[in-house]
Amino acid sequence: MGKDKLTNLRNIGIAAHIDAGKTTTTERILFYTGKNFKLGEVHEGTATMDWMEEEQKRGITITSAATTCFWNDYQINVIDTPGHVDFTIEVERSLRVLDGAICVFCGVGGVEAQTETVWRQANKYKVPRICFVNKMDRMGADFIKVFNDIKEKLNKNIVPIQLPVGKEKNFDGMVDLIKMKAIITTRDDDKSGSEFEEREIPENLLEDAKVYREMMLEGIADKVDWFMDKYLSENAFSEEEIMSALREGTIKYGLMPVLCGSAFKNRGVQQLLDAVCSYLPSPLDIPPVKGINVKDDSDTEMKPAVDEHLSALAFKIASDKHGDLTYLRVYSGTLTSGQRLYNPRARKKELASRLYSMHADKREQLESASAGDIVAVVGFKDTGTGDTICEEAHPVILEKIEFPETVISMAIEPKTEAEKEKLALVLAKLAKEDPTFKVHTDNETSQLIISGMGELHLEVLKNRMLSEYKVNANVGAPRVSYRETIGREAEIDEKFVKQTGGRGQYARIEIKLEPHKGEKSVEFVDLIKGGAITKPYIKSIEKGIIDTAKSGVSGGYPLVDIKVTLLDGDMHTVDSSEFAFYNVAGIALRKAVEKAKSILLEPIMKIEVTVPESYLGDVLGDFNSRRAIVDEMVNDGDLRIVKGKIPLAETFGYSSVIRSITQGRGTYTMEPCEYKPAPAKVFSNVT
Repeated sequence: MGKDKLTNLRNIGIAAHIDAGKTTTTERILFYTGKNFKLGEVHEGTATMDWMEEEQKRGITITSAATTCFWNDYQINVIDTPGHVDFTIEVERSLRVLDGAICVFCGVGGVEAQTETVWRQANKYKVPRICFVNKMDRMGADFIKVFNDIKEKLNKNIVPIQLPVGKEKNFDGMVDLIKMKAIITTRDDDKSGSEFEEREIPENLLEDAKVYREMMLEGIADKVDWFMDKYLSENAFSEEEIMSALREGTIKYGLMPVLCGSAFKNRGVQQLLDAVCSYLPSPLDIPPVKGINVKDDSDTEMKPAVDEHLSALAFKIASDKHGDLTYLRVYSGTLTSGQRLYNPRARKKELASRLYSMHADKREQLESASAGDIVAVVGFKDTGTGDTICEEAHPVILEKIEFPETVISMAIEPKTEAEKEKLALVLAKLAKEDPTFKVHTDNETSQLIISGMGELHLEVLKNRMLSEYKVNANVGAPRVSYRETIGREAEIDEKFVKQTGGRGQYARIEIKLEPHKGEKSVEFVDLIKGGAITKPYIKSIEKGIIDTAKSGVSGGYPLVDIKVTLLDGDMHTVDSSEFAFYNVAGIALRKAVEKAKSILLEPIMKIEVTVPESYLGDVLGDFNSRRAIVDEMVNDGDLRIVKGKIPLAETFGYSSVIRSITQGRGTYTMEPCEYKPAPAKVFSNVT
């Protein structure tokens, strides 16, 4: 891809809280750019980007879907991401490889729970954003309220570049604060909102338009120096100057333009596309991606140019009937079909058998891809999510993607012995696709345990196993992923002695165990002096401590927030071994935990419930019975929003309960928050 083409390339994601209208907005983008010739609808199960059976059945996005479309002279690679917190990894890995994002807000709900999570993820990767306040045609929609909500809760650097014309069912279009014109879309349904016209701003909106235009100019001037100079000298601005300064502020200084519209009613999407092209960055506008040169461990930068050495990040693995697809963001160089590549993490060569440009689950074969492109590759065997792909002669590792810890698990077993191998293959395939889906065997019960990010996450994966892969398996009830810690210090002096007739086994250590919150869940400190224990044996002690902490002590749950200090010990010149020191470390840690008194930690979720006022009492009563704590209650018209914290163990089946007590009118969202000590009753039930 040449420099001129890179200038006109946009890699963007569409992210938001569940049900804010992300997928509908994407469908309209595909329609207006000519990628689709028919409007797909989420509620009808015909949305292009929700192509999985589970997505169509539930009316939600589960997996991020990529597509490429063209608007005017620009190529736009779009990734539609899920809004449900259980699938937050799909947002995380998409934002890692994108250059910009559209954050969609509901015109009624404003900033909701999952919006804040998505926003934090975008901040983490420093992704420039534009905001689109959607659903302006809905009862109770209020652009100014949502604008102030975003400003207060998320970012003070937002600037309005549009105002709505009309309210709720009379929403007709937008005021463009840069041109100072009203853009009125046609009400002719056959034209699907494709035609609109510029008019003078209605009299009743003129004063507001002047106030918010001034707010826009002041916001831009606050971030862009050359614009500030002109702003203070009170010179008039041309449209081109405002747009140029707004682009600079958005890409370099964290400014965020705010637009409005109604994707479902086909209003405002063309202007949103114009804003994507005008204000979001091309691959040339963002800093070169950083990596580590494998040969000498030095820091390196990969520039977005065709003549650079190849570097690409595998950000998603997807399985379909044609084989595994590895989604790549190419950061530098050129990749060709049939090329031999290198994975420095796995130290394996990979063959790019075929390259594809993706359109949800449909594909278009390519001969090559270059810097800035997002493509899918068939043929990789050992590459996982977060791996770097490069040339063997110039190995580089790019910054990895971090994955959150799982919070819920359930047992699974094949119905027949014949299904055992098939189940193992399917679980391995799903785990490769989704890094937040873990599979392990319980050492005590020998049961196969699957773990994930929430009840819905595991339910969707279970349904995929049964319907998509036709695996006959029994699945147990969900189980909470508890943790253990300790409440006080303990010191233990422990020996491991075995005589077997020949060479014996001998090891002695003295350790101190104490509560400790650090970067690692288990901190190990070696204070051995004078060579009382040699380095290889100290490594065995550390491994014994860490392995024992992982498998748990009292209830079999991992030990966290502890520090183990090796104070003293001794060894035998003949009988000591790494095996002996590994074992004595495990025994000493178990005894120290017993002495220090184990504390069970349970995962706590942040919960936000939205209900009509008439059902508030029932919801709060149910909250109390679930050990939930209410932090805040907010009025939103006739609705009440209850924000609080609730133990994960108390949330199973909550979706059915909330539907029942609010007659289907209540909604809720949850996300992991923290681990806290569990009450004694819970401790006795699970340990």
